Amino acid sequence: MARFTFLSTDIEPERAILVGVEWRTGAWPVERSLDELERLADTAGAVVVGRMSQRLDRPVPKSFIGSGKVLELKDAVKRLDADVVIFDDDLTPAQQSHLERAIGEPTKIIDRTALILDIFGLHAKTREGRLQVQLAQLQYLLPRLRGMWSHLAKEQTRGGIGSRFGQGESQLEVDRRLIRNRIAALRRELKELEKRREVQAKNRIESTAFRIALAGYTNAGKSTLLNALTGANVLSEDKLFATLDPTTRAYVLPGGRSVTITDTVGFIQKLPHGLVEAFKSTLSEVRGADLILKVIDISDEDHQRHIDAVDRVLDEIGAGERPSLTVYNKADLLDAEDLAIMRARYPQAVFFSAKTGLGLDGLLTRLSAEAAAGDRLMSAEVPYREGALIKDIHEQGQIISEEYLGDHVRIVGKVPARIAARLERYAVE
Repeated sequence: MARFTFLSTDIEPERAILVGVEWRTGAWPVERSLDELERLADTAGAVVVGRMSQRLDRPVPKSFIGSGKVLELKDAVKRLDADVVIFDDDLTPAQQSHLERAIGEPTKIIDRTALILDIFGLHAKTREGRLQVQLAQLQYLLPRLRGMWSHLAKEQTRGGIGSRFGQGESQLEVDRRLIRNRIAALRRELKELEKRREVQAKNRIESTAFRIALAGYTNAGKSTLLNALTGANVLSEDKLFATLDPTTRAYVLPGGRSVTITDTVGFIQKLPHGLVEAFKSTLSEVRGADLILKVIDISDEDHQRHIDAVDRVLDEIGAGERPSLTVYNKADLLDAEDLAIMRARYPQAVFFSAKTGLGLDGLLTRLSAEAAAGDRLMSAEVPYREGALIKDIHEQGQIISEEYLGDHVRIVGKVPARIAARLERYAVE
């Protein structure tokens, strides 16, 4: 008989209730949006035990949802023993404070932005990524400080001993000042990192390699695609925002052209504006790409909404006008009939599976054509002393003929625009 009782040290997952609103002018059905919110909650380590929704024209100023729904939510929290209530839309600080009082302690009230910020905090690995997340978190926290010190404000109004020093307001102002100082320090540090990133980006721009940036909805399979093509070994999980930090790898397309492929953070509907702002330096990889490859999960019934969400974020970061190609991943998850329907609907599209390799040859052929689209046919006599230029022509161009003469090589071929500009001085008829 055991003398000791062993207690589990496993952390119990938090029990969450999701709350959504069906907006009369909304593009996303509330149930589909709550499905995505549930996946976000699962990524953050919570287990969803209940859902609630309400149809509204606009948020209720005081409590976001109607007073009757608030009472219904309070009853559900007690009945389901919920630890946290997650709203699918952003709450104002006043709404969050009112709901916390109405539902009662210790249940937490958070919104979609807070949940996404928490996930980003879990998954950011590089120093720049952690600083960007911390900046967004502090900017979110700053306007919500007053509610956090409301217990001290109550002590002030109660009177008596300990109420004459204004401790609640003093602590509030101290915390605000500390957070503002920290935000300023983070911005300075990120500015320094951004300068380094700009130098790296400038070096890539000056190189002759064609630059491809992967963009798409979170969990569309961008990291899986990068791994399949380059063996990058980037973390790839069936989780939202599994990877945040950009990864760039070199790759040689069929035909011998060298390219770089960069995996970036995934997008999502209702992506917090503060996060987009904080990650703008990271997303500069997208803005500077020669081609943005929009990777879409064709097996998701909301794939058209995903395309719209990706386009909105690209516009927001100033990359909406960059050359782009929309390609459809996870074709292996469709049966033959559904795949045939999708091919008929999108006749110019590329369908593939990064996981199984289905259709990757077709994708690479299309990428080769896109990379060569701006090539220029030239004839030039290049001195041997221009060894680097000759090397770039071989790596990036398509040689038609080549003749080695006394002090130069005569080359006829198709070359990218950046090489054509350098080759112009040696051009001949």
